[in-house]
Amino acid sequence: MKKLLFACFLFFCLACSVQGQTPQLDEAKDADAYYNRGILKSNLGDNLGAMQDYNKAIELDPKYATAYHSRGVLKKDLGDNQGAMQDYNKAIELNPKHANAYHNRGVLKYNLGDNQGAMQDYNKATELDPKLAYAYHNRGNLKKNLGDNQGAMQDYNKAIELDPKNAAAYNSRGILKADLGDNQGAMQDFNKAIELDPKNAYAYYNRGVLKKNLGDNQGAMQDFNKAIELDPKDAYAYHSRGVLKYNLGDNQGAMQDYNKAIELDPKFALAYYNRGILKAGLGDNQGAMQDYNKAIELDPKNARAYYNRGNLKDNLGDNQGAMQDYNKAIELNPKYAYAYNNRGILKYNLGDNQGAMQDFNKAVELDPKNANAYFIRGVLKCGSGQKESGCLDLSKAGELGFVRAYEAIKEYCQ
Repeated sequence: MKKLLFACFLFFCLACSVQGQTPQLDEAKDADAYYNRGILKSNLGDNLGAMQDYNKAIELDPKYATAYHSRGVLKKDLGDNQGAMQDYNKAIELNPKHANAYHNRGVLKYNLGDNQGAMQDYNKATELDPKLAYAYHNRGNLKKNLGDNQGAMQDYNKAIELDPKNAAAYNSRGILKADLGDNQGAMQDFNKAIELDPKNAYAYYNRGVLKKNLGDNQGAMQDFNKAIELDPKDAYAYHSRGVLKYNLGDNQGAMQDYNKAIELDPKFALAYYNRGILKAGLGDNQGAMQDYNKAIELDPKNARAYYNRGNLKDNLGDNQGAMQDYNKAIELNPKYAYAYNNRGILKYNLGDNQGAMQDFNKAVELDPKNANAYFIRGVLKCGSGQKESGCLDLSKAGELGFVRAYEAIKEYCQ
C-alpha cells in the first residue's frame, strides 16, 4: 500500500483551563507557573512564548523533568531534533520512570532511523506504563517496518484494546491486514478509523487504495477525493488518484494529478515514473525520457523504471542503451519475466539468436503464460531446424491468445 503513513504521537498532560487570555504570573519565581503557562502557550500556537516559559521553568528548577520533556516535544515539533534528544535524555536522567519521555524519545529515534534504539525506548515505555496505548501503536509501526507482522498485529490489537477510540491505530492495523491479504478485515478497520475520526485523511487514502485493488474504482475515486479535500498537500493521494484516472482512460486528469504530486514532493520517484509512462503513451518521448531519468536518479533500485526506459530507448533506435537498461532491470530483479522477454526480442533483432533463446527460455520459466515469449521462441526453433519443438511453442502461444501464432503454424508446421 501506499506509503505507510504512520502517525507518531507526542503526549503530555495539561492541567490548565483556557479563559481566552494568557494568565499573569502571581509568583515570578514559581517554576510550575512558568511551566503551565508554557503548556498553554504551546496549545495556543505561541511556540516562542512557550519556549521562553519552559526555559524559565528549567532555570528556576534545573531538576524539573517534566519541563525538559515538554520542551523536548516542542523542539521536536520545531525541527530541532538534536535539542529534543538532549531534553528527552535529561528528563529520563532526572526521572528514570518517565514513560512518556521514553516513548517520545523512541519516536524521535525512529524518525532518525535508529530502529534498535527506538525499540528499546518503546519497550521501556510499555514496561513503565503497560496502559500507554500510543506506545504500543508506535511499537507496532516499528515492528511492521522490520517485518515482524505478528508482533505488529499484537501491538495494534493491544493499542486498540487500551484505547478503543484510537482511529490511527485502526488505520495502521488496516494497512497491515491489507498487506497480509485480509481485505475484509482491512476494510472494517479503515471504516472504523473514519467513523472515529471523519477528518482522518490517511484512512480515506488507505481505504481508497484498498477499494482500487478490489476493483471498486468509483469508491476509490471518492475516497481519494476526500483525502485530498482533507489534506490538499498529500502528494501520495494525488499520485494514487492519477494512477486511477490513467487506468480509467482520463489521461488529462492523470497528468494533472501527477504534476501536482511532483509539485508537492519533488523527490517522489514513483510519480515521475508513472508520469513517464503516461508521456510515452501520448508520444512525448522526450518528456518520458526526462521523467524516467529522474525516477532512476531518485530511486536507482526501481527495476521497472529501467525496463520502461529500455523500451523507450529501443523504440528510439538506441539499441546499446536499451540493452544496458534491460540488463540493469534484470540485475535488480532477476525474476522480471518481461525484461527477459524484451531483451530477448532485442537480441533477436540484433542477430544474437543464441542469447535471444536463453532469454525466452528464462521468460517462459518465470511466466509460463507469456504468449509472446513462446511465439518468438517457436519461430527461432523452427528457423534453426527444431521444427517439432518450435511448433509446440507456436501452438502454446496460440492457446494463450497470440493470434499471429496461427499464421506461423501454417508457415512452419504444415
